[in-house]
Amino acid sequence: MRRLSVIDGIFLRTHQGMGTPIALQGLWRTADPVDPARLDRLHNVLRVGPLGRRVIRSGVPGARDRWQPSVRSHPLDMVPAPLPADRILPWADERGADLDPRHGPGWRLSAAPLTDGGTVVALTCSHVLADARGLMIAVEDALGALEEKDTNSDHRPDSGNRSRSPRQGGDRTSDWADAAEIWTTVLAGTARAARTRLRRPRELPRTRPGESRPAQETSSGEVRGGPDSATGHGPPDEGHGPPDEDEVRGTRGDGRAAGSGSGDQAGPHDGLPVPAIVLRCPGREWDRTAAASGGTANSLFIWFVANTLWAAGFPEHGIVASLPVDTRDEPRIDNDLAMTEIVVSPGDGPGEIRAQSRAAYERRISSPGGLPEEFLHLVPDRIAYLLSRGAGERDILCSNIGTIPSRLHALGPHDCTGVATRAIHPGLTYARRPRTRLSGYLCCFRGDYLLTLASLDPARLPGVAELHRFAAVTAQRIGLPLLPW
Repeated sequence: MRRLSVIDGIFLRTHQGMGTPIALQGLWRTADPVDPARLDRLHNVLRVGPLGRRVIRSGVPGARDRWQPSVRSHPLDMVPAPLPADRILPWADERGADLDPRHGPGWRLSAAPLTDGGTVVALTCSHVLADARGLMIAVEDALGALEEKDTNSDHRPDSGNRSRSPRQGGDRTSDWADAAEIWTTVLAGTARAARTRLRRPRELPRTRPGESRPAQETSSGEVRGGPDSATGHGPPDEGHGPPDEDEVRGTRGDGRAAGSGSGDQAGPHDGLPVPAIVLRCPGREWDRTAAASGGTANSLFIWFVANTLWAAGFPEHGIVASLPVDTRDEPRIDNDLAMTEIVVSPGDGPGEIRAQSRAAYERRISSPGGLPEEFLHLVPDRIAYLLSRGAGERDILCSNIGTIPSRLHALGPHDCTGVATRAIHPGLTYARRPRTRLSGYLCCFRGDYLLTLASLDPARLPGVAELHRFAAVTAQRIGLPLLPW
C-alpha cells in the first residue's frame, strides 16, 4: 500500500483540529434532471475506487502511516426539494461534514434538483485523500468504468482503479525499512542545515517557524516584514521557549483567535463563514485580456484575485500569493503537489506576474526551518503541527485547476452546463482561521473559464454581495465580461 506523504500528514493534522480544516469539492450542473439510478451506480463505483481508503497508523517510530482500502461510504445524499441557483454553494458547503480519512468514510456524493429544471452534483472529499487534480482523476476513472459497464455487462467496476492493492494489513519489515530511509534522509539534511547556519551572518533577522518574511498585515492591521528566502520559513527563533497550550490550540492568551483582528466580535469557537461565488468568462475574452498586457490566463487569474482583495480595502502593499504546483509524473489521486509564492505589488500587471510566477515555480515552500521535510514524520503530531503551521498560507491562494477533462463534460447522457472546483472548510472557527484572506480557484470548461472566489476575511468581504461587488469593480477595470455561472 502507498504511504502518506508529508503533505498528506499536514492535511491529516488539520482534520484532527491542528490548523484549518480543508475538504475539496467538485460541482457539476446539468440542464436536465439526472437519473437517480445513474447517480447510485456512480456512487457504487466510487466506493470501490481509489477514494475508498482510510489512514492506518504505523506502530514503528519514524515509519509513515499507510493507506488501507475501505468500502465504507456515506449513502448517496439526495435532496428532494429543488434549489434556486443562489442556494447551490450554501447547500454544497454543508456537504463537507463528517468526513473522516482515518476511520472512513472520507468522501461524499450528493445531488439536488434545481429550480431551473437541472441538477447539481457535488463530490466532496477530505484533502487528506486527494488534491483537486486527483479528485478529477478519481471521477474520470469512475465515469469511464460506468461507460464500459454500459457496453459490457461483465465489466468489473474496480478494474480502472490505479491505486488499489490487495494487501490489507501492515508490513512490519517495510515499516522498519521506511523508518530507516527517513532517518537517513533527515540526518543528511540536518547536517546540511547545520553547515548553512554556521555560514549565516549572525546579524540577520530571524523568524519563527511557519512565519513568512514578505510584507504582510498583522492581526492588528499593521504592516511588517521584509524579503526572506524562497521557502517562506525562517529558522527556529533561538531563545524562544516551548509553545504554550494557547499556541497549539490556535488561540492567544486572551482567548481570542490567533490571527483575528482586534475588531472581531466573534469568539474563538464561533463558526467562521466562508461566502463564495462562481463566475464565468468566455475563454476567448479571458485570453485576449491576458495577452493584451503580456500575461497568460494564469497570471491574469492571480492579478484578478489580488486586485479584488485590494478593491475590498486590503492595505496597498505587496500581497503574498500562495500558488499550488501540480508535481505529477503520472495520473494518480494522491496529494501530488507543492507550494510556491510570489509577492504582487499594486502596480504589477499580468505581464509582471507572469515573469514572477515563472521564476517562483523553480522554488518551493517546503521544509520547516531549513530542515528536511521528512523530519515531520519523526516527531509527535503536535510538534509537527507547530513546525509546519501556516505552511502554504499567504494573503491569497490562487489554485489553477486547469482544463476539465472531456469525460467530465457529461454525466452519462446528461450534458454539464457548468463545473466549479474549490476547497471548503467544514467546521472552521475563528480560532482555526488561516492567514489567507481570499481564495481563488480557476478551471477551464468547454472553452470558458470558471472562477470561484471564497472569502476568509469577514471584515472586508463578509458576504456574497461584497464578493460580487468587488469582483465586478476589478473586472470593469480591464473590461473582462464576468457573469454568475
